[in-house]
Amino acid sequence: MSNILIIGGGIVGLSSAYYLHKKGHTVTILDKGDLTDNCSFGNAGMIVPSHFVPLAAPGMVQQGIRWMFNRKSPFYVRPSLNPELINWGIKFLKHANSRHVSESAVPLKELNLLSKKFYTELAEEPDFDFELQSNGILSMYKTERAAEEEAHLARAATELGVNMSILTADECRQLQPELNLDILGAVHFRDDAHMSPPKVMNALLRFLEKAGIKIVRNHEVTNIETQGSKITKVYTGTTVWEADQYVLATGSWSPAIAKMMKIKVCLMPGKGYSFMEPEPLQRMTIPALLCEARVAITPMNGSIRYSGTMELDKINTRINMDRVKGIVESVPKYFPDLTPSLPVKENIWFGFRPSSADGLPYIGRHIKRDNLVVATGHGMMGMSLGPATGYLVSQIISEQKTDIDIHPFSPSR
Repeated sequence: MSNILIIGGGIVGLSSAYYLHKKGHTVTILDKGDLTDNCSFGNAGMIVPSHFVPLAAPGMVQQGIRWMFNRKSPFYVRPSLNPELINWGIKFLKHANSRHVSESAVPLKELNLLSKKFYTELAEEPDFDFELQSNGILSMYKTERAAEEEAHLARAATELGVNMSILTADECRQLQPELNLDILGAVHFRDDAHMSPPKVMNALLRFLEKAGIKIVRNHEVTNIETQGSKITKVYTGTTVWEADQYVLATGSWSPAIAKMMKIKVCLMPGKGYSFMEPEPLQRMTIPALLCEARVAITPMNGSIRYSGTMELDKINTRINMDRVKGIVESVPKYFPDLTPSLPVKENIWFGFRPSSADGLPYIGRHIKRDNLVVATGHGMMGMSLGPATGYLVSQIISEQKTDIDIHPFSPSR
């Protein structure tokens, strides 16, 4: 058994620690924050086997350009001469084609289904109540154009064996009769599920601390030493950490940490926003994706979480109220009785989704570092893919055959 140092305490880092501990390894987790509000906590809470189309897809470039001129749009790239953004953009353009989408579909579906399996198993463990609900997700649309796009996606889903059906507006109303809808129809992805991200995170933290896993908060990595093809030391200020093997699970901060390891990880932080509003009537039981608006709505612990936007920029603490206003204004167009108020800045959560240029996560050993496993770049699916990624990390470090083929996720690609 090995001594493992995990850098990063988000859902991927905690899941890796959970499964590595189960396999008998000694684990330490380092995180620069206090593990109370990282990107995993504000996630929409959706588990999405239906998300087999990567961000780098045909049409995304043209749509992105149109959105650039709308300050309330769900997607924005801040123009910059930042070399990392330029490199990311070139790779994104290279992969935004139908061949890449086709090649990515099965790996993404398998990874999501594996994660749903592990979420289901976790929910059966003592002290792991995180409101897991397997009601599927409704991908709702208002226009004929969106209906065509969803029908095309539905055909691809059928070929992949994804459990789904195309519903009329009336059929959607029958599923949630208390909700007033103004839509043309929806695709019901029945394999999908949802849960409460804060409850998942807190349950994992409780388990790991009770199991004696060393979790070191508020320790930012400042330097990393390498020798030959191995990492030898990690520094947090004057404190030195040594291990047999290392896991890079630092989300949007991964490029900076990777640079200390003398390797490259190509990803950009995509800022997303979310906020909560009470829903005492609990009329919504199935999460919704609003196709045209690119907004996610999730019932959660007697409230509703509204989330959306993807701002590609350097990591920053700005809150763009126009983007949040875009989320707020889109909701009643689909749900006339759901009229969320524009929240004050103090009640708006934001986090950075680590978005790889080709839309696939990085999972595996890096070709230049023998004792490093990279686990990052999950984009908007970090919470969905966390348990599967953590389990695969444990298999890689334990030198076991992985449950699924991880070649498409190679961090050296």
